[in-house]
Amino acid sequence: MEIHRLHYPDNFQTPTAGPFSLAIGFFDGLHIGHQTVIEAAKRKAEELGIQSAVMTFDPHPSHLFKSGTDKVGYITPYREKIRLLQDMGIDTLFIVTFNWELASLSPEAFVELFMKGLGVKHVTAGFDFTYGSKGSGTMEQMAALADGVYETTIIPKVEADAHKISSTRIRELLAQGDVEHTARLLGRPFRTVGTVIHGDKRGRQLGFPTANIASEPESLIPSNGVYAVRVLVGTTWYDGVCNVGVKPTFHDPNRKTPTVEVHIMDFEGSLYDQELSLEWIAHIRSEKKFQSIEELIEQIGKDKHTAKQLLHR
Repeated sequence: MEIHRLHYPDNFQTPTAGPFSLAIGFFDGLHIGHQTVIEAAKRKAEELGIQSAVMTFDPHPSHLFKSGTDKVGYITPYREKIRLLQDMGIDTLFIVTFNWELASLSPEAFVELFMKGLGVKHVTAGFDFTYGSKGSGTMEQMAALADGVYETTIIPKVEADAHKISSTRIRELLAQGDVEHTARLLGRPFRTVGTVIHGDKRGRQLGFPTANIASEPESLIPSNGVYAVRVLVGTTWYDGVCNVGVKPTFHDPNRKTPTVEVHIMDFEGSLYDQELSLEWIAHIRSEKKFQSIEELIEQIGKDKHTAKQLLHR
């Protein structure tokens, strides 16, 4: 997959390759609704005998318009988004910098630069995709501005459980720790990628050595609690049980920054500075404070047993 980063107005260079059948959207999560849009663009590319392409934006618009906690966290950081699009067989990915200059473009100017200027012959997007200044451009307007250069396909609302599948809904589920429901909307388990860092090594002292995972900045993790996970070490998958939280048995429960700590079953060796991938399979229990170390050790043993059952059900 070819990747082109476009930055308007500086260093805005359009590749000569093409033409393209383009799926356009932010696509955070690449959930089933997004996959429906992208697969439609792929089918149109095959029908027309042209390249398939996806256009997305970086950063999320909320990171430009808002500040602090009003900025949304990423379900799929860009490395993960790129991996998933490669797996989907997309030929070309355009990552467009979302800055004030881009946000100020009129819908007409956006179409001239990014559709006609890139050699797009077909544009596919969801029914609620907007573009241009203040999101004033719609897909209906995109079709009206085509002047015969490209055609459009609008994908209607994709639902599950009588509700629209959306990135907002997935963020809410992750905030509740509902990784099972999240996986149904994503069409795959939610994944976190991070590097193993040094922790307080208390897990080893308890008889359950753990790896502390530092995930990518601004990426989402599920709410505090204990989870059954699968862990990718190198090219091998292992079962694991993961704690997200502040470890209230040892720390002030008012501590704000949670840690991700995973016990990898049937694994021995050092993992420091290695990159691991965690797939969140099931929620086991909420985080709690224990009255003694012995009580905690007993519960960890139970959690490990429960995780094995959930991972092999």
